Amino acid sequence: MLYIYPALFNYAEDGISVEFPDLAGALTFGANQEEAFSMAKECLALHLYGMEEDRDEIPTASRTVDIKLESNQSVVLIEVWMPPFRDHMAEKATKKTLTIPKWLNDAAEEANVNFSRILQDGLKEYLGVTDRKSHEKGDLL
Repeated sequence: MLYIYPALFNYAEDGISVEFPDLAGALTFGANQEEAFSMAKECLALHLYGMEEDRDEIPTASRTVDIKLESNQSVVLIEVWMPPFRDHMAEKATKKTLTIPKWLNDAAEEANVNFSRILQDGLKEYLGVTDRKSHEKGDLL
């Protein structure tokens, strides 16, 4: 899904703060205009991703002509295409804490075992999946 939302760029001596009038809590900052724009795209994508994950209702974007500005503000339309962002988030590493016996940990460390790789391989085998796509196809059956 493609989302386009207006962002308020608030210009100050120390940089540009960015807020999205339609999305409470979606705030970011940039030292200059390019950084503020980049941060705004990331902020919007993360905020909407969180809303999607929580199954919150996504509000309709305001029309730019309806937004009242102060002298140090401008409206910038920010666009995010969610499918590649969702893919990126699905592939992000997630830290897990686990417990194994000390003797097993010692033996694995002596053998230079990559704990993350072993756990991933074991989980894939246990679940009968090879990658995220095969898991998602299984969910549709």
